[in-house]
Amino acid sequence: MVKFLEVTHDVLFESIKSYITNQDSLDLIEKAYNYAQEHHEGQFRKNQEPYFTHLCQVAYILSQLHVGPKTIAAGLLHDVIEDCDVSKEQLTSDFDEEIATLVEAVTKIGNLKFKDEKEYQAANHRKIFIAMAKDIRVILIKLVDRLHNMRTLQYMKEEKQIKIAQETLNVYAPIAHRLGISEIKNELEDLSFFYLNRDEYYHIARLVEAKKNERDIQVNSMIYEISNILKTNHIPFRIFGRSKHLYSIYKKMTTKNKRFEEILDLLAIRIITKTELNCYEVLGFIHATYRPIPGRLKDYIAMPKMNMYQSLHTTIVGENGRIFEVQIRTEEMDQIADQGVAAHWRYKENTNYNPRNEQREIENKLSWFKDLETLTEDLDNDSPSAYMDTLTKDVFEANVYVMTPKGRVIDLPNGATPIDFAYRVHTEIGHQTTGAIVNESLVPLNTVLKTGDVVQLRTTKNSEPSADWLKFVKTNHAKNKIKNFLAKKETERRQDIIKQGEVTLSAELKKRGFEPSEYMVSGKLEGIYGQFQVSNYNDFMYAIAVKSISLITAVEKITNTKKSLFDSTTLTNIINSKEHKRKIPSKTGIMVKGVDTMKISLASCCNPIYGEEIKGYISKGQGVKVHRVDCPNIEKERKRLIDVYWDSQREARKYEANINIVSRDRNFLLTDIVTVISQYKGSLQSINSVVNNENLTVITKFAVLVDDIDHLNNIIANLKKVDGVITIDRVIK
Repeated sequence: MVKFLEVTHDVLFESIKSYITNQDSLDLIEKAYNYAQEHHEGQFRKNQEPYFTHLCQVAYILSQLHVGPKTIAAGLLHDVIEDCDVSKEQLTSDFDEEIATLVEAVTKIGNLKFKDEKEYQAANHRKIFIAMAKDIRVILIKLVDRLHNMRTLQYMKEEKQIKIAQETLNVYAPIAHRLGISEIKNELEDLSFFYLNRDEYYHIARLVEAKKNERDIQVNSMIYEISNILKTNHIPFRIFGRSKHLYSIYKKMTTKNKRFEEILDLLAIRIITKTELNCYEVLGFIHATYRPIPGRLKDYIAMPKMNMYQSLHTTIVGENGRIFEVQIRTEEMDQIADQGVAAHWRYKENTNYNPRNEQREIENKLSWFKDLETLTEDLDNDSPSAYMDTLTKDVFEANVYVMTPKGRVIDLPNGATPIDFAYRVHTEIGHQTTGAIVNESLVPLNTVLKTGDVVQLRTTKNSEPSADWLKFVKTNHAKNKIKNFLAKKETERRQDIIKQGEVTLSAELKKRGFEPSEYMVSGKLEGIYGQFQVSNYNDFMYAIAVKSISLITAVEKITNTKKSLFDSTTLTNIINSKEHKRKIPSKTGIMVKGVDTMKISLASCCNPIYGEEIKGYISKGQGVKVHRVDCPNIEKERKRLIDVYWDSQREARKYEANINIVSRDRNFLLTDIVTVISQYKGSLQSINSVVNNENLTVITKFAVLVDDIDHLNNIIANLKKVDGVITIDRVIK
């Protein structure tokens, strides 16, 4: 492994004094240096070096990033709470609240009980990222701490090496990448690669070394040619070759199934110039001289990456057909490309430095950082593993960049849809989404988004998410929001139905001369729950409300009384003769007490649907026709009507509903109607629209198959939210 610089007091302070000269700041760092040295006295690392050497290395790397004095002090002190029995309160007293908070944030969770090591590690990571969402300096300290630990990992046991390397590759390298700190990210990846797959590491290293001389000759030749072009055209520049780090080569070989020789940017040249305009001038001169490969030009200056990276990338064909990747950027862009946020917010003396202002600037510059804060707030109560799973999938793996119409860039993982996009914009936007327009074309909500897509959402106030969305949304953030909404809605809906059941039962008891308060108590009801296959009071009232339990039968059981169900003499005789027989449902899912042979069918005039209030009509020669109670065809009937009810044990089936919609005429109206029916699991049987040119309205008639009345009501409620809809009615023939 590479031997790194030994950091003595003089080496550390020479680095610090290169940009910090204020004596108070230097005294603070000196105090932290002495404090850490004193408290870690007698502690040693696995390589038998004093533990304090690790703290000096951390402080030195931080100083190379030009962080502020309090961040360096916290770097020196970052283990005193964990390893030296110094409390946060003591550290606050000895230094200040700001430094103590930084140190406490990077301190591992103490003696709490977790179900396993994985959950413990996830809890520590969550603690760090929650703190990072409030103060970016936390993760800078932690990244540097991890970097030096990885540099000295050879002194650990092999099992520990693999565990730490895997954690580094899964958690710390991705966050370094998202923060644009490529220097640290690349080194963390290569070190992890070495410990996790040593054979492949050496294999690729040998391939790189074998081609090194040949590659250097080719790169130097191209550098000479390009330098002459830029000098001739009086463009300020510096130019050099760059090598790709080993893990990135390995990833391209494995994920893109490419041979070593096929990786185009192994021959890579970087040109640093003065201004953005110079960058484009350099690109023009290079393309005028060499043939660019189509599709390989990337303008990250006009469209920066999510980690603030800016550069022009082009791939050209040089002499003898050699392929080169050329990167063109300014000095400032080059610094940010290597050090990311650490370069952009370098500590500057004699300025009104304020960590809170810095944090706000980071949120404005790094759009994903706002998402991190939102995710952190949303997932704060989740298990540590669930939190890290969401962070990994939704933030670390995000590599699809789409835009709002106003130009805000939102990063999403592969496979993300407009619904994922909507919830990333705002939770309420997600809930209210009814449609999406991508690149000015109306698309289904399950459309997979691609980098560069411009997404416009169509929302309707009081709209609700569909359970069907869970089948295609990609981000855990969207899934959690949808699940939470549906669970809350179901709880509210269930409570309303339970209350409805209580009102219905109470009314029936009063009708029969009983006092509801005497019978509607758990003590009175517990004895009959088993007869109705329910286990508690709420389930019992719910079943009465949805008519899966016959109200009449329930009252009889509660009060130990019987009442004739029907006024029809004929049917009464039938029932009396079969009173003790079991209830047998018809294929329609309708029950008539005591009747198991009579023909029962649903009336085609009103098409009753499971869960609606219904009445039976005794027809001549056709058995019992079941109507909705509000069907006008039985409005004046009295003698032939009988009580019927839905069988809770019915076979699964669909029920047809005929719907009329009156709406204003507009583009995509029919598409929106069909989309809503599909989203809410309706099975469309037929649809027809007719335009009334006199008043510019449209009458749309359709037939849809549904599971029950709640299913139909849900579809109708969401159809009412479609833009332009005026009225919706069930059709009764």
